[in-house]
Amino acid sequence: MNAPPENEVCSICHGHFIAPCQANCSHWFCGNCIMLVWRHGSTLRPCKCPLCRRPISLLVPSEETVRVRDDASVSEVLHDVETYNRVFGGQSSGLVQRMQDLPFLLRRLLREIMDPRRTLPFVIRARIYIALILSAIYIISPIDIIPEGVLGVIGLLDDLLIALICFLHVAALYRSVLYFRHGGS
Repeated sequence: MNAPPENEVCSICHGHFIAPCQANCSHWFCGNCIMLVWRHGSTLRPCKCPLCRRPISLLVPSEETVRVRDDASVSEVLHDVETYNRVFGGQSSGLVQRMQDLPFLLRRLLREIMDPRRTLPFVIRARIYIALILSAIYIISPIDIIPEGVLGVIGLLDDLLIALICFLHVAALYRSVLYFRHGGS
């Protein structure tokens, strides 16, 4: 389930989570708390995570928060989170930011694929499977851009590069799904 750990508290207010949201750095905060952090700084730039100082480019509310969206206070927080995601979630980020987001996105994607109650759009699911299958075929096949037989260990670099490109592509696809669900138009 998509929820903060039971024994943790919000690192901003040090209280139990109210409308918890997970940032792209994998840290959890109360939705209202992280919105206050953003408003306290420049609202023209994404806020930085209070724990790791990475820019927060995507906030994902927990499933429970989305489920109780009819509550007035939760609805207001979700509206603010959606606004934040609309402003900062669709921006192209650099390679370093994408690499830092890989664990967060791939972990969430794997949980979503394994959960029978959650469904990814068919086209996204198909694109993910095709990318993974084609990457696996390239890595397993004896035909390489840099042959291992000639250059030894250095020949594995092209396989690692293909795997990295595949993971970045899959993560970008899943990020677009999260962006659409939680703020995109």
